[in-house]
Amino acid sequence: MKGRNPTSKEKKHMDRVSQLGCIVCFLNGFYGVPSEIHHIEGKTKEGAHFKVLPLCYQHHREGSFNDSFVSRHPWKKGFEERYGSERELLELVNEMVKKE
Repeated sequence: MKGRNPTSKEKKHMDRVSQLGCIVCFLNGFYGVPSEIHHIEGKTKEGAHFKVLPLCYQHHREGSFNDSFVSRHPWKKGFEERYGSERELLELVNEMVKKE
C-alpha cells in the first residue's frame, strides 16, 4: 500500500469496515458484497486510515459508468451524484461500525 503504514488501531478499523461489504451495494439491497477499502482523503494524512469506505471492485475501481455501476475511480462526480457524497457514505459506514 502506498502512503503511511496504518497503525494496529487503524488496521482493526479498516478490517471492520471491509467486513461490512460494499456500502453502495448495501444501499441498493445487496448485503455482504465483498469489498475493498477506499480512502476518501488519500493514505498519507494523519487519520486517513479512519476515513475509508468499503466498496466492491465495480463501485471502486472497475472504471464503469453505465446504468448498473458508476465506479469511484475515475468517476468521482458521477459516483457522488448517483450514490451520495463520500462524506455522507462515510458517516453511514461509521454508524454501522459503531453498532457492531
